[in-house]
Amino acid sequence: MRPMLYYALKVFISALLIVGISEIAKRSSGLAALLAALPLTSLLAFVWLHLEATPPRDIADLSIQIFWLVIPSLLLFLLLPLMLRHGWNFWLSLALSMAATAGFYLTLLPLLRRMGVQL
Repeated sequence: MRPMLYYALKVFISALLIVGISEIAKRSSGLAALLAALPLTSLLAFVWLHLEATPPRDIADLSIQIFWLVIPSLLLFLLLPLMLRHGWNFWLSLALSMAATAGFYLTLLPLLRRMGVQL
């Protein structure tokens, strides 16, 4: 497959998943949440890397790094609904949730390095 066609296919499939989940959310937030909670981005990355003949060890390294970096991202999913349910503005809630998540990343990364986790 030609490189440009391959990249276009990757972009199309990836975008289709994102648009599909946002459309499903309009009808069923539970189903959309289930689909969004699946590690679709990671799964797509693994498939794309495999199709590009990336060594399995590199895919395994990416997988374990994703595992450790999911932990701080969970803070966003706790803070955002908390702020929204207390009547905070959406954009402010999103910004503060993202900032807190970024702060958690900055705190966790040095700790992981001290534990010997390679990122």
